[in-house]
Order: sequence, then C-alpha cells, then structure tokens
Amino acid sequence: MRKAFLALFFVILGPMVVAQQTLNNDAIIQLSQAGLSDDLIITTVNASPGAYDTSTAGLIALKKAKVSDKVVSALVMKGSGAAGSAAAPLAGTGNFNATATTAGAPTTGPNGLPIGIDDVGVYLKDKTGAWVSVLPEIVNFMSKGKLKNIASVGIVKGNLNGHLEGSRSRLNATLPVVFAVYLPETIEITQYELVRLHPTADAREFLSAAGGALHTKAGATRDEIDFAPEKLAPRLYQVTLPESAGHGEYGLLAPGTSSSSNKEMTAKIYTVSVAN
Repeated sequence: MRKAFLALFFVILGPMVVAQQTLNNDAIIQLSQAGLSDDLIITTVNASPGAYDTSTAGLIALKKAKVSDKVVSALVMKGSGAAGSAAAPLAGTGNFNATATTAGAPTTGPNGLPIGIDDVGVYLKDKTGAWVSVLPEIVNFMSKGKLKNIASVGIVKGNLNGHLEGSRSRLNATLPVVFAVYLPETIEITQYELVRLHPTADAREFLSAAGGALHTKAGATRDEIDFAPEKLAPRLYQVTLPESAGHGEYGLLAPGTSSSSNKEMTAKIYTVSVAN
C-alpha cells in the first residue's frame, strides 16, 4: 500500500519538481538548439526559477550559440527582477504601454529615488510622468580595422559599425524623450552614448567611435547626439532627447563593451522609436 502511495506521489508531483528546476545559460542554449520557438522558451524562462549569466562574456556565449536577441532580452529582464513588474514592458509584446500613476501618490520611494527607479538600469518617463524600466537590446559591433582589447587598453581605435536585429524598436515614444540612468558605482554618465539608428529592411545600424567604451567630444561621429545630463540624485542622471532631434530610431548605448575574438564585439543599448 505504501509503495503504491509513493508511486502515485511521484506520478503527480514529479513533473512539478522537474518544471521548477533552476535554469541557466546552458539550459537555454539546449532549448534553442532543440528547435523550440522563442515564445515557448521565453514562457519557460518566465515560469521557472533561473540563474543566468548576463555579463558581457555570458551574452557573447549566448550569441555564439545562436540564441535570439528576443530570448536574450528575456534572460536579462529575468535576471534584473523586472519580469514580475507590471510597469516593465515584456520582451516581444509589441509597443510600450504607459501605466498611469495614482493622483496624489508620493514622488519618491523609501530609497530616496523617484518612484519606479529601484535598481541600476535605464528608465523612461511615460506620458503621465512615471518612470518605467527599459529592457536592453544586444548590439553587435564589427570593424574592418584591427580592434584593441578594451579590457586591457580601454579604447578602440577607429569607428565601429553597430548592428541590431529588427528595423524598429519595440518601445514607442514621443519627443522629447526623457531617460533616467541609474549608474553602477564604477560608471560615469559620460561613458554613455546617445545615438541615431539607421533602419534597414531587417535591422538598425549606427557608427560608434568606441562602441560604448569611451564617450568623448573628440570621438564624436555622425550618429552621436550630444546631451547634457542632469543629475537627479547620487548616481542618477536624466538624459533628454530634444524635440529638435525629429522622428526616427534612437538608442542609449551603455559602456562596458568587450571583444570576444578581436573581430566582433557586443554591448547593451536601450532603444526607442519616435513617430513624431
């Protein structure tokens, strides 16, 4: 009788135990190489506990394994804890939908930061004035010239061609576009680049003087847009894309680019599509 009960227990609860195993980068690569659709993998990621390596090296490894940017974005979101946030747009769900703030609600949280900003990252001010988290996309850099290792040198000689999948950002916005950047302790706001993206049939491209590794006046390129950051709090800055920028595709390129093979580099970029 006891054996029968145990057998029934494992039949009922066994799949639940398996479903709750902690996923990691290797598991995602296996699911992708097995031919599962992006939507199914993302559903699995959101429904299961996970411990993902979203460092530059981890992102490069996922890219080499041909895991799609859509899935990688979901891993980054899961790792940041944004998956359960109602204010954060989910990867692949289409256009950004602003959420209204409650009238008379406090403007700062217990951490002293504006409501909605609670962790390192990039945020966008919606039509109601609320801050909502922006998910990064992965940008690949290629250069015909010789690349120097940023980890040891700190800069890249020559312009880099940035390439993103998809002709438009999943995030729609109207001018002026206002970002808030909550910086890691070792990063300066001047290391970010605000750039105009040039759409093609299935991608967006731009030139960067340093691929996000260095932001200097001398390294400005045709696609870089000057901005004057406004300090809101310690390590928190506001970056505004003015109305004079016009409609188009734009991105805020984060620092920390790294080289994987001295030929290809990757970084994180936060994009918006401006219709008017």
